[in-house]
Amino acid sequence: MKNKLRVYRAMKELTQEQLADKIGVTRQTVIAIESDKYLPSLGLAFKIAKLFKVKIEDIFLMEEK
Repeated sequence: MKNKLRVYRAMKELTQEQLADKIGVTRQTVIAIESDKYLPSLGLAFKIAKLFKVKIEDIFLMEEK
């Protein structure tokens, strides 16, 4: 799964630390999500989408094989 979290974070001019605080995770979790090393839970994905006022699928993209 790919994501556009870094893009959305940059559009809101948030640091990784600020985003982490807003969604209740550590900065390391944000780094892992942005680098596609961690797949967030559905609950966390909803939190992120709500923060940016977009649909989950606008941020998280399923890769087709």
